[in-house]
Amino acid sequence: MTRQLHFNLFLMPRGHHEGAWRHPDSTRRALTDLELYVEAAKIAEAAKFDAVFLADVLVAPNNGGLVATGSLEPVTLLSAVAARTNKIGLIGTASTTYSLPYTHARQFASLDHLSGGRVGWNIVTSWAPQAGLNYGLEQDVGHGDRYAIAEEFVEAVDALWRSFPSRAIKDDRDSGQYLDPALIQPVNYRGTHYRTQGPLNVPSSPQGRPVYVQAGQSESGRSFAARWAEAIFTAHLVKETAQSFYSDVKGRAGAFGRHPEDIVVLPGISAAIGSTTREAQQVWEELDALTSPQIGLARLSARFGGHDFSGIPLDRVLTRGDFPDPTQVEASKSRATGYVDAALKEGLTLRQLLQKLAGARGHFTATGTPEQVADIIEDWFKTGAADGFNVMPPIVHKQFELFATEVVPILRKRGLFRTDYEGSTLRSHFGLKPVQPNMPLARSA
Repeated sequence: MTRQLHFNLFLMPRGHHEGAWRHPDSTRRALTDLELYVEAAKIAEAAKFDAVFLADVLVAPNNGGLVATGSLEPVTLLSAVAARTNKIGLIGTASTTYSLPYTHARQFASLDHLSGGRVGWNIVTSWAPQAGLNYGLEQDVGHGDRYAIAEEFVEAVDALWRSFPSRAIKDDRDSGQYLDPALIQPVNYRGTHYRTQGPLNVPSSPQGRPVYVQAGQSESGRSFAARWAEAIFTAHLVKETAQSFYSDVKGRAGAFGRHPEDIVVLPGISAAIGSTTREAQQVWEELDALTSPQIGLARLSARFGGHDFSGIPLDRVLTRGDFPDPTQVEASKSRATGYVDAALKEGLTLRQLLQKLAGARGHFTATGTPEQVADIIEDWFKTGAADGFNVMPPIVHKQFELFATEVVPILRKRGLFRTDYEGSTLRSHFGLKPVQPNMPLARSA
């Protein structure tokens, strides 16, 4: 079969642009209204998207009340969306730093059953400053420590998901045997940070286990992705860095006995679409006019671990000295590095950088007609930059509807995107291999 694109809807309730909540084209539903999410998921499912993806933040908003925040917890929300959809995948974010493996394994295994095998777990190490305080820690966990913790967390969860194979269920009424206990084994996982005996009390799901999704781009994040990730969400402002990342992370997979096709790489794309290029550009202009530099400064500060940018004149071209060393940032090293590189390469002022980040926070932004946006997607797909995209509509639902009903059909006519689902699980949508039933070795500290 000819290689085809993969699309996820990265759903932010009113849209990805900071000003979307104020725009007349954005939905007026409350961020806690289930119908907002169901309506978007149904648009994506009608267009045959692979999945809907929900991010998560473990801290309360700190933006002066100028941004629409306060959306729902992903696993709970996706459980409700699962009941209102049929085929589309459901990817939820959950932290490895502030969770427990056994509880996490039960929740996601349960959701995978309830959805018929449509679930993916977006594995994050939680970069948000002060998240640790919400979990009883005196300070946040450092970047390197977060990935060491994540390795153990995923090892433990992976072992738990394999500890109770579905074939252990006999449900034989005549013999009185419901389970084959010999097939259900404890994992006896012993790490430095986590310990769990197991086995899990939920059997393996229709797709074996949820799909592993990951979004880190730092050195630690890439190594982690090469070992575990089956789909990678990645942020790039230009195609060249996307190509470099794509080649690097797929090349690293071989060290773990994996093949390049075992990983689906999905950069983010936020596209403003219009009947003309000028009409599309006007979408960004309208959204930018609805934002405040105060919001952008707070977001930029958070990405640089709390660094204060407020003393920099908004309309002066930025220099390297205006930024702290991004390699020393404990929040989000890769994203911070991308911001610095883009600002210096393009000669941006602080105001221009804030506007660039307001739209997609370091992801690629596109502007144009449906045909022009389709051309960009095809180019990235065919030149080793992407296996598909995490679609980040600047306005929900208006701009997403345009993408689904105008851009997708063009790509479908070019033979680059499916006309219908070929399976019923997220694993089948992504074209991933079945989960191997072998049990991993227990680990001791």
